[in-house]
Amino acid sequence: MKLGGLDMARESFNSRLGFILVSAGCAIGIGNVWRFPFITGENGGGFFVLFYLLFLVIVNYALCIMHYALYQLFSSPYTP
Repeated sequence: MKLGGLDMARESFNSRLGFILVSAGCAIGIGNVWRFPFITGENGGGFFVLFYLLFLVIVNYALCIMHYALYQLFSSPYTP
């Protein structure tokens, strides 16, 4: 497939085992993301979960701003 003059080749897994391991890793990771706040909230740690989520939002916002700034800096044709 061509996109804007670039040849966009689709990547694939080299082995079936690699696909199974990646799928299992994603499933386990997603399970932990859902299970951690639930178990913590059940055991009286709901206040901690609120601060944890607030911290995640603040850190991710800062990382997004940094990403946009670096993109603007290095995508400019006139770099200093």
